[in-house]
Parts: sequence; C-alpha cells; structure tokens
Amino acid sequence: MTELKTVESTTKRAARLPNEETSSHIPVRPLYTPVDLAAWDYERDAGYPGEFPYTRGVQATMYRGRLWTMRQYAGMGDAEESNKRYKYLLANGTTGLSVAFDLPTQIGLDSDHPLAVGEVGKVGVAIDSIEDMQRLFDGIDLTAISTSMTINATASILLALYVAVARRQGRDIRKLSGTVQNDVLKEYIARGTYIYPPQQAMRIITDIFAWSKENVPEWNTISISGYHMREAGSTAVQEVAFTLGNGIAYVEAAIRAGLDVDQFAPRLSFFFNAHSNFLEEVAKFRAARRMWAKIMRDRFKAKNPKSWMLRFHAQTAGSTLTAQQPENNIVRTAIQAMAAVLGGTQSLHTNSFDEALALPTEASARIALRTQQVIAFESGAPQTVDPLAGSYYVESLTSEIEKRASDYLEKIEAMGGMLKAIERGYVQQEIQNAAYEYQQAVDRLEAVVVGVNRFQVQVDAEKAVPIQRIDPALEPKQVERLRALRAKRNVATWQAAIQSVEDTARSGDNLMPRILAAVEANATVGEISDAMRKVYGEYKEAVVI
Repeated sequence: MTELKTVESTTKRAARLPNEETSSHIPVRPLYTPVDLAAWDYERDAGYPGEFPYTRGVQATMYRGRLWTMRQYAGMGDAEESNKRYKYLLANGTTGLSVAFDLPTQIGLDSDHPLAVGEVGKVGVAIDSIEDMQRLFDGIDLTAISTSMTINATASILLALYVAVARRQGRDIRKLSGTVQNDVLKEYIARGTYIYPPQQAMRIITDIFAWSKENVPEWNTISISGYHMREAGSTAVQEVAFTLGNGIAYVEAAIRAGLDVDQFAPRLSFFFNAHSNFLEEVAKFRAARRMWAKIMRDRFKAKNPKSWMLRFHAQTAGSTLTAQQPENNIVRTAIQAMAAVLGGTQSLHTNSFDEALALPTEASARIALRTQQVIAFESGAPQTVDPLAGSYYVESLTSEIEKRASDYLEKIEAMGGMLKAIERGYVQQEIQNAAYEYQQAVDRLEAVVVGVNRFQVQVDAEKAVPIQRIDPALEPKQVERLRALRAKRNVATWQAAIQSVEDTARSGDNLMPRILAAVEANATVGEISDAMRKVYGEYKEAVVI
C-alpha cells in the first residue's frame, strides 16, 4: 500500500512536467516499479545468456569470455592509401578490418566510367580488379584477421576478389572469416546503391549463401542492416521491425532456392545503429534478439540453436554527428558505444568526431578506437553479462519495442511480405514520416541537439578542425592502372570468363564459381556487373509521394 501511494504521489508531481517519450514515441513514466513487470516472466522473457530466447546475449559468458571485435570502418582514395590506414589501425589495437568502398565500386562502375568522374576514392576505396584487392591487403594475412566489407549490389564480386587474393597469398580459403553486407533490400528502402531488380538481386544473394557454405564456411554471408534505415530517419522500433522483415525475406528466398534453413541460418548476421537514446538502444538490441529467436524457431522451424541467434555488428550513429562543435561528437559516440556494449553487440565501429566534415584523420580515428578500448578495459561494463537485466524500465521497454515491432511485421505480412511492402513504398514512407517528425521537433526546439539548436557558440569562437582530404591525383592514377590491366591481360581468357558469367546468369546456375573465375582472369568489377546487367536489367526506383 505504501508503494502504491508513493507511485501515485510521484506521478502527480510528474504530471506538471512536460511529457517524455523515447525516439520511437514510447511514453516514459517518471517511475517504474515491480507493477510494470506484473506480466513479465524471467524464464520466458529474459532467460539465461547463451540460451533461447537470447534476450541476455548469444554467448553464455559474453565479454567475460571474449570482448567484442573492435572493427573500425575505413577506406579512402586508392588501395595503397587504405592499406596504410588498416596497418595503422591494426598497430593501434583494432581487432577486425572493415572496408568502405567508393560509390562507383558499390554500383558496379569501373573507375574510368563517365559516371564515376569525381567520385573515385571519395567515400571509400576504389576497387576495380584483383590487383587493387591485392594492394588493399598487402602484408595482411587474410586468415589471421576478420574482414567486414560494406558492399551490397556487387557483394558477390568483392567476395570473389577477396577469396582470389587469399588464394594468391597461398591461404586456405576455408579459414577466411568476415562478412559481406550483401543486404540489397535496405538499398531499395534507404540507401540507393542497388543495380538489379529485387528478384534478380535476391537470386545472387542466395547463390552466395549456397557457395559460401561449401567453400568459406566461416564467412558471414549477409549482414542484414537496420543501420542505414536509422540513418535515413527511422525510429528504433522501425529499425527493428524493418530489419527483421528483411531477414524474413532472405530466409524465405533461401528456402525457396532449395537451401535447408539450418545450413545457412547460422551464418546470417545483423547490423544495427547505436543511437543516442541510451536505454532505448539497449532495450532495442535485447528485443531484436528475442524476436529473431522466436521467428527462426517457431516460424521457420529451425532446429539448430545457432539458427536462432541474432548476432550483430553495431556502429555509432553517423546522423547524430554535427559539424557545429564537433568535439561534442566524441561524447555522443562514447554514449552510443556504451549502449551497444550493454546491449550485447558482437562487434563495434565507433565513428570519428570529424566525420560530419570529412573522412576521418588518423588522429580522430585513433580517438574513436580508444573510446572502445576505454569501455573495454576501464569502464567495468564488460565484467558481467547483460547488467541491466531485471531493470523495471529496461525490461518494460524491451517488451514494448517487441510489441510495436511485431505490429509492424504483421502489417507487412498482410501486404504480402517485405518485397511487396517495399514495392508499394510503405516502408520508405514510414521512414520518411519519422524523419520529418524528428526534424520538426528539432526546429521547434522540442528535440535538443547540443551546439546546434541550443548551447550554440559564435562561429569565430570555434576552433578549426584538421580535415582529411583525398589527393585529386589519385583518380587519374587509378584510371591509368585500370587501363594498364586491360592492356596486359589475356583477352581470350577474359572474354570467355565474362561470357560464362552472362550465360550462367541466364541459366540459373550458381553464379559464384563463374564470378570467381572472371576476377582471376582479370575481369573488372564493372565488366562483371555489366554482364549481369545484360541479363537482369537495372532497377528503377518507385516514387514515394
């Protein structure tokens, strides 16, 4: 009775204050008590780490057994420049590489294509051929490091290039570990680096699943990504719902292609955004794990517990970085990184504070890496598994995110699945609405962005930040190398390999062996993409009004 009176009095006092809510518009009460968990069951809803439903983590000991992989995303200019950055990061303690590719590479254009002018090496590294890939990883044993590649429409080609370079190094490709993002559905939703229509793109993805299982069994064949949808403006609930919706679509496509769910599902991985609403983010990660475990076990009847596990990489929120008072971004990134750790991430990238201005400098990249290391070795956060479990607020929020995300999935199912929802523009419209609502809140000063709409300083009081600049001479140098490669390769071998890719695209056989043969015959990313364009055509975006 005393507790009830205390709750009532606290609520009455709070009623005079402005309403509070999370980024997903979930109301936040001023006080949470055991009453809020009256329907909550520990065994059913939380359980134990390493056991279904994996709310508390996918490994029994989590970071007590092994820390998350500190995987700093990097790529700039040409292969040599990026190789220098990788070696710098490795020397400073990063434990996994993450490759950023330039825009032409992402959309299957060679560096000398007319549409590539001015974009070569600008937002990532330019990779045209096996020689570029070899330079990118020069002096790095590919079986001694885990590599993530943020590549989607051309993921099959870049994976083939990575495997071909490992062969040139004399490595056992079955020991390769890493990830290709390979999540093309979110490209139609939020990012835009697609090439082929959805059905054809899905066929390439399932080819990668099947080939990798037999040839690179330790490779994560997809990183189902909510990150970019969150960057486009989605809420945390939408990020969970639409990411898992895409995951369902990939599983269904693989099963239709004749693959056994327990053969490919253990190699599925996910990629989430670590945003700024600290406790909502922790709850988001926990809810996503619980939802995926139920989907895989109950909907798809997977029997292998590894098929139920949602393993994920997290990256701090680039969209929260500000050009104004950029040093504030160090604080934002640290908070977001801690949310990812307390949410149980398997690997983490921390953004550099200057990324609202340019690609990161070595100094800013080091600070970003040190942020992870301070959390790992000084904060005490990794010392126990899921330390926020049992929190009245966190558990209530976890359940509410699951409920709201499940509601979204039911709507998508009623539309005929994720592909239909994307084709109708439903998912895109929901994200656009959320982004618009947030911007309105910022404009009305209801959502505070420190240093932007509150706590501003005069421009002349801000200290200039050193900027990473890409040498303009790198683009013509890359083009020259590409043309030199074409001039020296065996034309007959190259032509036969390209024709084989085109023929296989028409036949429906697995494309990966043909793509691997083509890159080893010195075919370029653009040429292989063009061979498939001849068969599949290109996707034209539906206008969302």
